[in-house]
Amino acid sequence: MNINSSLFSDELNRRRFVSLAAKSFLGVSILPWASHSSLSGAGLGLNRPLNHAPKAKNVIYLYMSGGMTHLDTFDPKSGAETGGPTQTIKTNADGVQLAENLPLLANHANKVAVIRGMTSTKGAHQQGNYFMHTSYAQRATIVHPSMGAWMTRLDGRFNPTLPGAVVVGGGSRHPLSGFLSTSHQPLAVGNPDEGLKNIKRLWGMTEEKFEAGLDLSQKLDRSFTQKYNLEKINAYRDMYDDAVRLMKSKDLKAFDLNEESESIRESYGSDNFGQGVLLARRLVERQVRFVEVQLGGWDTHQNNFSRVPERCSILDQALSALLDDLSKRGLLEETLVVLATEFGRTPNINVNDGRDHYPKAFSCMLAGGGIRGGQVWGATDEEGREVIENKVEIPDFNATIAYALGLPLDEIIYSPTRRPFTLSDKGQPLTQLI
Repeated sequence: MNINSSLFSDELNRRRFVSLAAKSFLGVSILPWASHSSLSGAGLGLNRPLNHAPKAKNVIYLYMSGGMTHLDTFDPKSGAETGGPTQTIKTNADGVQLAENLPLLANHANKVAVIRGMTSTKGAHQQGNYFMHTSYAQRATIVHPSMGAWMTRLDGRFNPTLPGAVVVGGGSRHPLSGFLSTSHQPLAVGNPDEGLKNIKRLWGMTEEKFEAGLDLSQKLDRSFTQKYNLEKINAYRDMYDDAVRLMKSKDLKAFDLNEESESIRESYGSDNFGQGVLLARRLVERQVRFVEVQLGGWDTHQNNFSRVPERCSILDQALSALLDDLSKRGLLEETLVVLATEFGRTPNINVNDGRDHYPKAFSCMLAGGGIRGGQVWGATDEEGREVIENKVEIPDFNATIAYALGLPLDEIIYSPTRRPFTLSDKGQPLTQLI
């Protein structure tokens, strides 16, 4: 990291501490980047706890797109008819068992908290995916921000020249920054092997010509921006400024996986997901706050018991390598690793040897970032149909992520139509996991 980035990070951490102290003793918000219209969440009847000593600074968010089966991953029911042929294996943590499809992760169970009590009301992919990412039901009139955008809006960036949030392989339906300004828009990366495209000047374009072009563009726009000094126009200008800073950043090499040794790259897996997870580690090392990596293919209506092991093999290798890598580098305590999905799969096995959509019960996982490892939170019945202990709704799960980061859960942010919203809606954090 360059010296300026380090100084910026120290200053931001100082501001964050002062802000948390002010919230504790004065009940006010003095976040320098917060809107003047942001008020206490008390007006919405909320009074949620704030983590005054958060350990998590960054998030690596692994999203299993399509609805990951809980019965063949984190909540196996071997011996029950609903369990199918999937067997249960022991792990290195007492009381934590996983499906045989995750043998490498079993050696890291002492680092993770398995949440088996997840439940949702959204049983369709698009709606479930949106709900998990935003904590709000999808509406035609508004797009809500995803967690990465909330994070940079409420707690700022740590590296001034890199984006605050990045989404790897997120697809076109990702909510990204939602109604927040484009300055909080996560950077979308398609193929992690290709790094960032269009970041170099065209052949023959010198630094002097580039700067002259920027200066001319600003002069041409000046009268317009002065006449129409609107938030959207300013945000558009800021987006260009961010792009230029990114092009000139000394930390841009974070996106180049060729900087890693062959052995490290192989340890994560050669597929796009594994390399995306490695990219996530490289980015949080350079203080990118939130990196999401998606792994699709979990919509196993057919051939569940041949397709899930293949998906799990990719996940198991990359996730295990990540936990090991972060731990060795001393980054696990400050990096919250999240594994999430939109819903589970039916306990009943259909005629196509598959499992269908099942939002009533499913599993997620947390690790690092102050999370106490080697534990299971929540339980389903012996067939995996009903949550019978410590039910966790999606806003609660997202509130737990925010709590681990010390984000202000009750701070109100207004949409362009002046509607009040808070991070994770009315979700209550699972403080017992910290």
